[in-house]
Amino acid sequence: MKKDKNKIKLDMAGTWRGILMMLPLAAFTVAFGLAFGVAASHEGVTHWEAMLMSVLVFAAPSQFAALELWQTPLPMLALAATTLTIHTRHVLMSASLYPWLKALPLRQQFAVIFMLTDSNWAMALGEYHRGERNIGILLGGGIALWAAWVAGTGLGLAFGGGINQPERFGLDVIMLCFLLVIVIGGNPKALMILPWLAAAISALLAYWWLPPYLHVMVGALTGGMVAILLPKRWYKTGTS
Repeated sequence: MKKDKNKIKLDMAGTWRGILMMLPLAAFTVAFGLAFGVAASHEGVTHWEAMLMSVLVFAAPSQFAALELWQTPLPMLALAATTLTIHTRHVLMSASLYPWLKALPLRQQFAVIFMLTDSNWAMALGEYHRGERNIGILLGGGIALWAAWVAGTGLGLAFGGGINQPERFGLDVIMLCFLLVIVIGGNPKALMILPWLAAAISALLAYWWLPPYLHVMVGALTGGMVAILLPKRWYKTGTS
């Protein structure tokens, strides 16, 4: 009997493949985690609080934003609003994965989405459009990044004199470059120029004119709306 190549699955083989695919970027993620650990120690966050945040939250932008709001007592409403604003894009990202996720049991869906980041989302979505149906690559990519982020946080806490300004070494653009390469995928027609351009311009305008962190939400919503309103021909990849 011929094996159905289009069957959605989640197994160890796919997970390991995702881990291996994400290892190069995970090495740089350690540096970001280290920077967070250093910043957390400078803000007076205890080691166990910082480690618990990286293990359970696993979201660099909101964790760094939380440090700016860190005080006694904690402004819980401000923290929640800031985190929601920064990660609004995850609503659109997870929605784009629905055709892949819907075949899995609910517990597996939540496990996969917990590991969702910009980078493993872009990698996995590109693989999905190229025919991949093993969602383990998304989970594995997330596991690699999560482990690197937690390890980096621990290193930053242990060695407080670590990297305070990773942007001096160009580390702040590594993930962006990786994301663009994955999205383009060697096929210019697959890059929907208008949604990306709309997202970039609106995010820049929001960054200049709106309160901090709102530019992420504005960019995500604008790009998503433009993509929804575009004619179907913009989604063609040019493959037969």
